[in-house]
Amino acid sequence: MQKNQGNSVILVLGGVRSGKSRYAQQLAEHSSRVTFVATAERRDDEEMHRKIERHRADRPAHWTTVEEPIALVRVIQTSEDNCDAILIDCLTLFGANLMEAYGSNKAGLEACIEDLCVALKATSRKVILVSNEVGSGVVPAYALGRRFRDVVGEINQRVATVADTVLLMVAGLPLTLKGSLEGGHR
Repeated sequence: MQKNQGNSVILVLGGVRSGKSRYAQQLAEHSSRVTFVATAERRDDEEMHRKIERHRADRPAHWTTVEEPIALVRVIQTSEDNCDAILIDCLTLFGANLMEAYGSNKAGLEACIEDLCVALKATSRKVILVSNEVGSGVVPAYALGRRFRDVVGEINQRVATVADTVLLMVAGLPLTLKGSLEGGHR
């Protein structure tokens, strides 16, 4: 599929507390109408509840927030007319959600990742995606942890392939791995 020339796909990678969400939000703030897509689900986890509330408080109130753990393609497609930019935070939880939804159905999980990449190529909006860089850590001791690392690593690689710009956040500083940012955002 040919890439739509009107869009820009930016992947912001980084470790835990690297500043990736904050930086992605700063990039999105250059657009007037933003749809924020939260992939985290409210579950019985007080720490996650606090993190969700902190992120909500940090976002501009006029942004549209969509809570969607899996159907990112649908959100991208239905947001086309309502926004200038879509910020998806984060692909790491999206990967965990896919694992939970698809279980051992590897073909279904891979099709969902492929559909996301096709939607990113086809959209006419700026899309900023946040994800953890999971390949630099210790090899997980358990099979499920290794599978999670592999799923998120595959998502990151596939999205990076279609992205115009890929950034790696280290200590709050963006390192450009692919492409460049318009206007020299730092």
